[in-house]
Amino acid sequence: MSFTAASFATEVRPDERLEGLFEELAELTGQRNAIDGRVVQIVAEIDRDELWGATGARSVAALVAWKTGTSSKNASTIANVAHRLQEFPRCAEGMREGRFSLDQVGVIANRAADGSDEHYAELAESATVSQLRTAIKLEPRPDHGPRPEPQRSITKTSDEESSTWRITLPHDEAATFDVALQAHQDAVVTEWKRDHGMGDRVSEQTPPFPGAVDGFMSLVEAGWDTEVARRPHGQHTTVIVHVDVESRIAALHLGPLLSDDERRYLLCDATCEVWFERHGQVIGSGRETRQISRRLRRALEHRDRCCVVPGCGATRGLHAHHIRHWEDGGLTELDNLALVCPYHHRLHHRGLITITGAAHQLTVTDSAGRVLHPGSLARPPTTPPPAVAPCPGPTGERADWWWYQPFQPQPPPTVN
Repeated sequence: MSFTAASFATEVRPDERLEGLFEELAELTGQRNAIDGRVVQIVAEIDRDELWGATGARSVAALVAWKTGTSSKNASTIANVAHRLQEFPRCAEGMREGRFSLDQVGVIANRAADGSDEHYAELAESATVSQLRTAIKLEPRPDHGPRPEPQRSITKTSDEESSTWRITLPHDEAATFDVALQAHQDAVVTEWKRDHGMGDRVSEQTPPFPGAVDGFMSLVEAGWDTEVARRPHGQHTTVIVHVDVESRIAALHLGPLLSDDERRYLLCDATCEVWFERHGQVIGSGRETRQISRRLRRALEHRDRCCVVPGCGATRGLHAHHIRHWEDGGLTELDNLALVCPYHHRLHHRGLITITGAAHQLTVTDSAGRVLHPGSLARPPTTPPPAVAPCPGPTGERADWWWYQPFQPQPPPTVN
């Protein structure tokens, strides 16, 4: 085989190939930035008009994760930028024009001071994400002066919908609490990741990523269950409910009245002990009439495997839900039971989702009657990509922080 000089001349040199690939990468990056800018605008409209409340999502970030199929971290970045979109118009404009990435603007929206839009829009032209994060850390923070050591206290306030606990601890005791809380939060996060992967199986119906409240409840339940033998006066983790058989008005034991949704939620699973009353007098216990035996529970777990809501996949802490409620005549039998996670169980009894049909072929719908399906809204595009200039990205130069002038927040106005 022989090679001519012409064949060598037609070969593309590696540096030329790399230059061509960089040009395409810059064009695609600019288009992606512009698309992210539009996504942020849409989420900002949903956040501003509080449209997300109709979906049953816990937060705007949870809604973004469900609908776009992104990780909870990326969804939180989109939600943060959307929430402060009006405070950073120049940075948002840079995204829509393809010049700034979502990560760059996300760092700015996360912690930058009010009024710093122009400063960081200029800096983002050449600074990387890490450099922007460092620049924001250099912002002077307001000095509130020394504060007295807080006293230990715990208070509780309640209303018709919820209870609020406020705990104040010295720093040394708070550190112990923080470590315990973080350990339990890590455990529930590990379980969530085992059920849903690293965000690759997140769908519209996946429960939100566990937060500090989930870790706190895990800490309470673990401590209560472990120490119950040493506290003979304790009630373990069983919730006791009193129900009037005629009016169906229910109340917690030594506690407040329950709404219809709360009553049906608590009475649905065998984790609740029920006492029936008539004219204020106890006439019997309903626990034995609906106790889910160990064998029935095992058969239910073998059949359903996980939460029956499409796309959820949770396998731990599941509730045995009566498809036809037991107080409406539904039997505690395998054909009338379905496994649901606590999150979707609450949504069902609040009316935000419905679970109907035979146990082996359930239909789950939202409050508008739409059938829920797993998977995100992503689909092949039907419109051309945004017509924006290629994005060359940050310059990549080493930042000389000695000469950098941090943004100086304006002091609050004084009141005469």
